[in-house]
Order: sequence, then C-alpha cells, then structure tokens
Amino acid sequence: MTDVNQEGRDWLLLLVRLPAQPSRHRVAVWRELRKVGALSLGQGVWAVPDVPVFAEGIRRAVELTERAEGEAVTLAASGRGAQDETRLRAMFTAARSDDWREFLADCDKFEHEIAKEIRIAKFTLAELEEEEQSLERLRRRHRDLTARDVFGAPEAPEARERLRRCTEVCEDYAERVFGVLHGGPGAAVENDVR
Repeated sequence: MTDVNQEGRDWLLLLVRLPAQPSRHRVAVWRELRKVGALSLGQGVWAVPDVPVFAEGIRRAVELTERAEGEAVTLAASGRGAQDETRLRAMFTAARSDDWREFLADCDKFEHEIAKEIRIAKFTLAELEEEEQSLERLRRRHRDLTARDVFGAPEAPEARERLRRCTEVCEDYAERVFGVLHGGPGAAVENDVR
C-alpha cells in the first residue's frame, strides 16, 4: 500500500473528449485508464489519487487522446468537504476490491489447473513451463494491483496469501515433474493434491 495522507487527499481528474470515429481511439484511452486503475466518474471523466504511481498512466492516456486529435484536461482536485473525500475514497477502494476479487478468482483457476494436471499425471516440462508462466502473470498482476491499491482494500491480505499458496502449489508441481522425468526418489509420485 502506498503511503497516502489520510486527510484532504488530493485527486487528479482527467477530462477526455475524443472524436466519435474511429472508435479504436476511445477504446485505447479507456483501456489505458482502466489499466492504471482510474475511477470512471462519468462519460469522459476519470479520477485517481494524486500520488506518483498514477502519473505515467495518466500521461499515456493524455498522449493517446492528443494523438487521436481529442482533448484532455488534467485537473488537481479535492472534495469540498470530508463527505466528498470519503465518498471518492470509498468508490476508489470498491474498484480495487473488484480487482482483488478478480485476482482471487484467477488464483482459484491456477490452483485448479495444477490439481487437474496432477490428477491426470501430466508431468511434462512443457506443462510446467506453462504453469510457471501463469504464476509469473499472477505475480505481475499482484504487483500492479498492490501499487495502485493506495487505500488498502480489505481483500489485499487474502490476495497476498493466495499468491503465496499458488507459489507453493507450483513448486510442488515442479518437484513432481522433475521426480518423474529424472526417476529419482520422487519418481513414484502420488497423484494427490495438497
């Protein structure tokens, strides 16, 4: 979690206006803002806490907008009162909670996939490499989500624990693969799932 001042948090607002056609420009800007974790407040209006982790993504969105011959205005803003700040913060944290829940679902899929490979005794280097790549994608996603979860969504600790569990599951699978391939003590691998 990034260190964020609890009182009077400043926000960056990005107002974007793009030509209707071609739609690929709107989609590119939308994807960039979603990727950085910006909160959509309405058509063409996005908000992020004014902390360094968001600066590059906002810069890229402005650049994409301008390349598409659109207009982008970035404003520093804060709520007019504590209630506004609380509401924005809650909306932003709810969006991060959604991101974490999606991450947790991806962890479930990862663990189920390895359990299936163990169940059918598919102990190949190609499969291990595929699972290791999937684990690395989970790690990158966790790093990205952690960086932009500046207020600490309640799902973050569970996500950290689940990533640790996914790492253990993958390490166990790797041991089984090498045991089978090298005929060592692990060659007689039991087809159980921890």
